Amino acid sequence: MIETSSDLEVDVLIIGSGIAGLTSAIYLLEQNLSVAIVSKEFSLLESNTYWAQGGIIYPVGDKSLQLDEDIQIASHHTSNQESINLLTKYGAKVIDDILLKKAKSSFQRDSGGELSFTREAAHAQSRIIYKDDRTGSEIETSLWNYLNQYLGKGLIVLKQFTALDLITPAHHGISLNHRYLKPQVLGAYLFSQTNNKVIKCLSKKTILATGGIGSIFLHHTNSEGARGDGHAMASRAGAYMINMEFMQFHPTTFYRPSHHRRFLISEALRGEGGIIKDVRGNAFMHRFHVDCELAPRDVVSRAILQHLIENGDEHVLLDISHKDSSWIQKRFPTIYSYCLEQGIDITKDPIPVVPAAHYSCGGIWVDGNGCSSLSRLYAVGEVACTGLHGSNRLASTSLLEGMVWAYTASMHIKETIDQEVIFPSNQLKDWVLGHEPVDLNLVSQDLSTLRQTMWNYVGIKRSKNRLMRGRAMFYELQDEIQKFYKNAVLNDQLIGLRNAVEVGFMVINASMRNQKSEGCFYLEEDPKKITIL
Repeated sequence: MIETSSDLEVDVLIIGSGIAGLTSAIYLLEQNLSVAIVSKEFSLLESNTYWAQGGIIYPVGDKSLQLDEDIQIASHHTSNQESINLLTKYGAKVIDDILLKKAKSSFQRDSGGELSFTREAAHAQSRIIYKDDRTGSEIETSLWNYLNQYLGKGLIVLKQFTALDLITPAHHGISLNHRYLKPQVLGAYLFSQTNNKVIKCLSKKTILATGGIGSIFLHHTNSEGARGDGHAMASRAGAYMINMEFMQFHPTTFYRPSHHRRFLISEALRGEGGIIKDVRGNAFMHRFHVDCELAPRDVVSRAILQHLIENGDEHVLLDISHKDSSWIQKRFPTIYSYCLEQGIDITKDPIPVVPAAHYSCGGIWVDGNGCSSLSRLYAVGEVACTGLHGSNRLASTSLLEGMVWAYTASMHIKETIDQEVIFPSNQLKDWVLGHEPVDLNLVSQDLSTLRQTMWNYVGIKRSKNRLMRGRAMFYELQDEIQKFYKNAVLNDQLIGLRNAVEVGFMVINASMRNQKSEGCFYLEEDPKKITIL
């Protein structure tokens, strides 16, 4: 890790440090390219990848059978078949190469040393490899451990640097003639949280791997940094955004009043036999879907919400206590320990759960090579929309999607990077720092208002009236923020608030354009399209 107040030049700039960004870095560094990884976090492990519990699809041998059909069924047949084909073509290859051979991620194995597989909702078979109930932390840690060998040997890591904006000639060139150049990304402005300076990091290629948008909702499972920074920057630069209305809500997160980030109760727990009950102990999922607890996530989330509304309850229960006590503790050690800290022994008692915002199926449009609509800009992971998930994501596909598109993007960069040159820094504007102090209490209050608005008006069930009211509130909020952002003293919270408001607008506007309920998008005016028995 380095601290710098000087402009940087690298072959490839990667903004984000989850599984997609780190996999990209490995493939690019192996090609002897210089790479900068940027993270706004204090801990480089902090990402949505780190918090992933369930596992990652390993489509090897017969484990790939019917995968394309499962993905299509979960998405209500809205997934891009070409993207599914890419996932099945390269999925086993990248896991073998990166996680098993290089990073040596420690997945669960049986007594004979063979990988163990589990099943999650909407999967026809067990095809998911995992590490207890902390698969993400194992993957994230092992990838960083492998990458450490490249520090100072082509790899630069910029810790606690917040990306402000992507640099384009039309927006940031010093000459009017720069507007005539093709739309392209030349790097990014980066704000150092430690010395309050802004630098230009110029690159031949830029990869956005900034993750999702879950934390713009009041209740969510994501890292607090998942506020849509990459989405907002790409949109401001002119990138094509799609499917932003499709926000997947996870059905089962630990219920604690007044907490925004909710602890995820992995879908694997239902895959292993967990039963959803109401607070009176009655199972009810059979009313909504033939697969009961293993129905697609959108169905389970809406079923729980409907049951809560019908009965006036604050939460439902997820019960795995009928399984063997020692097995539960061994299979779900993280969930067991967390719940025990909250006074719940899951070997004896059910877990109080509610739905929460979990995964964005939309994002920056990319093709099979991870290329966005802007030249020299790639997007991988949750910030990108490959079309794989369509209107609803199949469980445990996202980590593999991030790795596969990291691979295809890296291969495309390898083939095309010699066509690019780094744009001269002196032909681009320097960032002008503001000097007006910012009341962080007001920033915090605005963020709270934003999250409340998203949850109440753009949540699991949406209506035209609520969307219109939510948009009116966002206009007022955005107007206030724009008044002081330009001249304000920068800080990460203010940057995040600006981005979160822009992304919230994208979700609301996409929701208002869509007149049809589909997958995880539910419009009350069109409920007939939802598959509930």
